[in-house]
This record gives sequence, structure tokens and C-alpha cells, in this order.
Amino acid sequence: MTDNGVVDVLVVGAGPVGLTAAVELRRRGVGCRVVDRLPVRAPFAKAVGIQPRTLELWDRTGLVRAAVEAAVPMRGQLTYVDGVEEGRMELALPPEVPYGFAALPQYETERILDEFLGRFGTAVERGVELVSFTQRDDGVISRLVSSTGTAQEEVRSQFLVGCDGAHSLVRKQLGLAFEGGAFPEEYMLADVEVDWDLPPGYGLRAMHRAADGTVDDLLVCIPLPGRRRYRMSMMVPPALSRAGGHQDTDGVAHGLEEGGRLPTLPDVQAVLDRLSPQPTTASALRWSSVFRISHRLADRYGEGRVLIAGDAAHIHPPTGAQGMNTGIQDAYNLAWKLALAVHGTAHPDLLASYGAERRPVGAEVVGRTVRHAAQGVQADPEDPATLLLREAQLLVGYRGSPIVAPPDGDGDGPQPGDRAPDCGGLAHDIAAYPQRLYDLLRDRDHVLLLYQDGGDRPDELIDAARKLTSNQITVYVLLAAGAQPDPAAPPGYRDAAGEFARAYGVRDRTAFVVRPDGYLGARLRPPTPENLTAHLAQVFRGPPPGLAT
Repeated sequence: MTDNGVVDVLVVGAGPVGLTAAVELRRRGVGCRVVDRLPVRAPFAKAVGIQPRTLELWDRTGLVRAAVEAAVPMRGQLTYVDGVEEGRMELALPPEVPYGFAALPQYETERILDEFLGRFGTAVERGVELVSFTQRDDGVISRLVSSTGTAQEEVRSQFLVGCDGAHSLVRKQLGLAFEGGAFPEEYMLADVEVDWDLPPGYGLRAMHRAADGTVDDLLVCIPLPGRRRYRMSMMVPPALSRAGGHQDTDGVAHGLEEGGRLPTLPDVQAVLDRLSPQPTTASALRWSSVFRISHRLADRYGEGRVLIAGDAAHIHPPTGAQGMNTGIQDAYNLAWKLALAVHGTAHPDLLASYGAERRPVGAEVVGRTVRHAAQGVQADPEDPATLLLREAQLLVGYRGSPIVAPPDGDGDGPQPGDRAPDCGGLAHDIAAYPQRLYDLLRDRDHVLLLYQDGGDRPDELIDAARKLTSNQITVYVLLAAGAQPDPAAPPGYRDAAGEFARAYGVRDRTAFVVRPDGYLGARLRPPTPENLTAHLAQVFRGPPPGLAT
């Protein structure tokens, strides 16, 4: 816990990624401090797309309702080329996916996470900057200064997490390579209202092609909460270009640029006059900026007790709203592992699985967004349904991870490393209405799902799981439709309509270990105390001899 400059984890950066890390640590009883060099939360709608997978994680956390109520639905995208509509993409997912696509300004995402973090008695320390750190075998010593430079502090922590963006000091001081490049184009962003009557909930991508077929003018509009309000991105006109003037001190040309004239309503209107599918007038400019785009990936996601996440680890084009969502999932993956490490119950190699699992995801996202930025989504010749699931980040998985069990050989249903899908129809004798599986997983860490087609209660399995994890696992017994429960056992859940069996491809007794981040750690058929504990022993240190019962 935090005491006289000592804390379990120091999180640097209070954007969506750093706040997610802090929330997930505090939910698990880990003491942390969150510092950010900005004196106040930035009022910019930079990252606005919220992917369905992120909403699923927020459901697990318990804050999804606040996000859904503040957001607007993303129903699809309209594409125009040279003033002619060339396609309409409907963002329709399979009915078993519990959440759709949403748009939410980044400052609202940060507000929701910040307020949720406050429930645990933790507030962001603003106007505080990390200037250096020293890593030792038993922890990290970090030096903090106030934004005015008048106050300095030395903080000792077990771990340091750098969520400090594309120009990350944590990454630089660790000496991590950040290879990649920059796009030559500059863009301007603007948060405005318009008076067109395009269908609500649809993004707009309008382009003009030169004689050689290349795109020489571009307008991208994403709906925001409010009446006909959009975040618009456009190519920068020569009068606003800062090429050759602004130089990033670290050579990473990415993000909002400082200095120079900001785009005004006439600048936005000029682009709308050229590219809008119908005549419209822009008004109520809330903010604007000029920005650059790079594509880079850290060679490692940390070293020892110091780790990085989000833009500190990967940057890429904003195509498909992948960046912030990928960073949030970095933080979620890391936080539950850090919590076990802080509490002394993690396997010694558990933290190494963070980079092993998340860096390949970052590499895939960087590569895909670069292709899509240059060639459009048609650069990946997948069927539309698969492409949409990938953009929704529902196909992210960790098969082959060092902490994931091998496939069970059945071939049906999700395998270890895959996302644990939701389903409905779970009946309980006390509950008047069926439950969703995600209702059972909410606010839980590791969960053991024991699917039973009859027979005795699996007490031996339950005892083995609880002993190996020191009771850090929740167990649910799910009875198959029509199976007769053990009359001596307490009431459990019944797969009354067979929805779980269909979603998970089960026909007989099977055990599933669901990780805190909603991925399957193991699928065991048939489950035994031996194969269950063998898997859990890859994650947990196990209890001291003679202490667990």
C-alpha cells in the first residue's frame, strides 16, 4: 500500500490505458499511484471508437453501463469517391455478441475510468512528471517532479508501468527499440456540428482521386454524442502545414502537434465544400489540431519490474479505431498478472507472458492498420463477417501462450487462448429470470466452469482448484439441459436451453478455466484433478506447504 513514498505499483500516464491499469489493480487490492504531467484532463476527442471487445472487458469490470449511457452507437460507414456513394458498411455482429460498436470522446472515456477509480480511494496526481527511475532486484525507485519544478519526490514501488504515450520516457530509459517510420502526410482534426441529414450513427469517408487513381483529398467523420456532432479528420492545407518546421526531439512524429496556427471553421468548411456528399455548414467548433501519424512497435514490452503499455509500446494509423482499444487490453492483460505478483501468488514466469501475449497482438494491429491506411480494408481479402469480427477485436487470442493449455483435441467450440464467448439461458432455482454467462463472470478473476451432464458433484476437482490457487478462483457448476442434479449439492445453474453447450461445443463433462481478462486458459475433457492443477500451476505459485486446505 501507499505509505511514505512506498507503493505497490506506480502508473505513469492517466490516459485510458493508464487509468485502466490503475482500475484493474485497485479492484484487486493492489496499492497504486497514477501520475500525469498534464495539470488537467485534456479536453480532446482524440480516440473515439470503442470496440465491442473493450465493452465486454468493461462489463467484467463493472463500468460498462456508464460507458454505454455516455456513448452513441456506431451503425456503419458511408463511403463516397468523387461525390458518388460507393458503399455502405453495416456494423452488424452475430446476435450472441453482447455489445456493438460505439463512439465516445476520449475525454469522456477518461472521465468514466477516473470516476470509477475514485471508488477505490485513488485519484490521479496531475501536474506530476516522471523524470527518471532506477530498477533494482527488489523494486523500482522513481523520481517525480511537479510541473512547476518546485516539488520533487522519490517513490519506491514493486513495479513501474509506463502508459506515457508515443514519446514514453519509460520506454526510452529502458533502452527499448521503437522501430518503424512516419507517414509524410499531415492531418487536421476538428470537433464540429453540421446540418446535413446523413443517417445518424454512420461514419463518413469521402475521398477525391487524382488522375492517377491516388487519393489527394480526404474527409473522415465519426459521430459523437450531441446533435449532428462529428470528429472530422482531413488533410492539412498548405497554410497550416508544419512540415519542416516542427521537429520531435525523439524522432517520433506522432500525435497532436504543438505550436503554429490551429485549424478554424473556415478551414473545415473548405474541406466540406469540396468533399461533403451534400451541402452543409460546419458550426460550434469545440477544438481542433494538426497531427502526424507514425507506425512503430517496441521490441519488448518491458524489462524486469518495468513494463510499458498502449502508445508507449505501439503506434499506428487510427484506421479502424484500434489503438486505444489495443492499449486498454494491454493494460487489462498486464494488471491481473501484476496483482498476482504483488500478492505473492503468481508463478515466477507469469509476468513474462504479458509480452509474449500482447506484443504479437500489437504487431498484427500495426501491420493491419498500415495496410488499411494505404489500400483500404480491401487490402485484407477476408470475408466481410470475419473482417468485422477482427476490427471489433473479437478474434484476438493467445493460442500457444506459455500460460495457456494445449487444445483439447475436440475441435468444436472455443479452444484455450480464445475469447470466452457469452451466452444466455443459465437458469437458477432462486432466480426468476435466466442469467447470461457474463453476469456470472462479472467482477470475478479466475473462474472454473464445470459442465456436467449428470452424476455426482465434482468436489475433487473443486478442492484441487481451490487448493492450488489459494482460493483465488470462483467455481460454477453448469448442469446440461435435462441432467438430474445431485440432490445433496447446493443449487447450481442449468443450461436450460442448451445455449452454453452450443456456444462452447460441449456434449459431455468438460471444464473451462476462464481468465480474468475473459480468455480461456484451459479446456479440459475429461477434467481431472491432475490436468486441472497442471494448468493452474502455470499461473499460480501454489500455496505454501501445509497452509492450503
